[in-house]
Amino acid sequence: MLRSALLSKKLQEANSFQMSVFAALMGFLVYSSMYAFRKPFAVAAFEGEEFLGLNLKIWLILAQTLGYMASKFYGIKMISELGDRGRARLILTLITLSWMALLGFALVPGPAGILFFVLNGFPLGLIWGIVFHYMEGRRFTEMMGSMLAASFVFSSGFVKSIGRYLLLDWGVTEYWMPFLTGAVFFPLLLVAVVLLDHIPSPSLEDQRMRSPRSSMDSASRKVFFREFRIGIMLLILVYMMLTGLRDLRDNFVVEIWSGLQMEVAPELLTKTEVPITLILLGLMSLLVLVRDNQRVLFLNHWIILGGFAITILSTLGLQAGILSPFYWMVLTGTGIYMAYIPFNSLLFDRLIATFKYAGNVGFLMYLVDSFGYLGSSLVLVFKQVGGTQNLSWLNFYLSSILVFLSISSLLMGVSLFYFQRKLKKREKEAPVSLSLIN
Repeated sequence: MLRSALLSKKLQEANSFQMSVFAALMGFLVYSSMYAFRKPFAVAAFEGEEFLGLNLKIWLILAQTLGYMASKFYGIKMISELGDRGRARLILTLITLSWMALLGFALVPGPAGILFFVLNGFPLGLIWGIVFHYMEGRRFTEMMGSMLAASFVFSSGFVKSIGRYLLLDWGVTEYWMPFLTGAVFFPLLLVAVVLLDHIPSPSLEDQRMRSPRSSMDSASRKVFFREFRIGIMLLILVYMMLTGLRDLRDNFVVEIWSGLQMEVAPELLTKTEVPITLILLGLMSLLVLVRDNQRVLFLNHWIILGGFAITILSTLGLQAGILSPFYWMVLTGTGIYMAYIPFNSLLFDRLIATFKYAGNVGFLMYLVDSFGYLGSSLVLVFKQVGGTQNLSWLNFYLSSILVFLSISSLLMGVSLFYFQRKLKKREKEAPVSLSLIN
């Protein structure tokens, strides 16, 4: 208790930047540890194991995505109404439930274990919103959010490397590997959650720069959606395709590498993700230097469009034979996450600050995320029953990049135009409202 009180006092006394660095590191560790309970199974092949004509791995991905998607829809209400009390306990409880589902999968192998992956996915889908709840509405939210988002990239590769080592070097079965990978990371998770829970609430200066954040009931959520419904629907459509691409890369990375005639060594799964993490962390953190919320809102649109361009051009380069598989994997990963990360808090944090609406990022993030994972599920189902069953995962991924991101580029351009018009209209109405008050 004494040490806990001392830490809280030190963080209260620390300047905003120091406190933000501490919070960012703890958030990175918490979310990286969470991935150990979600993604390691993706390096297993479950060869020869089928259910109703589909490989068991496909069923596990669909089941986990179903649970994850359901939690996102539930999170629209839960996370938007979340308060400050009990957040650390909630994180640990949810991840423990997910871990126990992995134990159930290990003990009940075969098709019956598919149900445990639904139970595994649901609790994990709520973790991001709780962790980001500590960080939003602050002067250095971009830096903290970038660290949190960078954990998507780094940890996904790192925990898969650990899972691959357990399979190849320790002889662990594909059924026990996900549970044991979680066991490796649970102590780190526990420490990071406890430390994260000590950071202070946003200061008055934070609230002045980014607008105060409040919980949102059903009525306030409806008002917010009605006000920005066209822009939100455009972003939802883009995010559905973007999440589908990200999950294809994430869940079938072994199959994609194999299609490129590359040996899938454990370290390869981390080696490509480290440069991506560093590039994106540097790029997104620089946004904290721009205080104008309106300018950063539109910069995020251009960053997303830039990510689309990098991914499309590098894919054309691979197909033309002028880019090696390794650098293609790094560049497409950079481009996809360069577009994906702004959606995970940064774009919405500045949207709320620009229009000075009462609310929180959790509502918007879980709204687009719920449809994002619906999109991911639809992409996976289409691959299996949409006439593309015989297409390799590599070729399906290549085709999806070119089609999805071409459409998404157009939609993001319309979104940029919409929010620019929305802001100009608001600025014109403001003087009229002020004169009426006077």
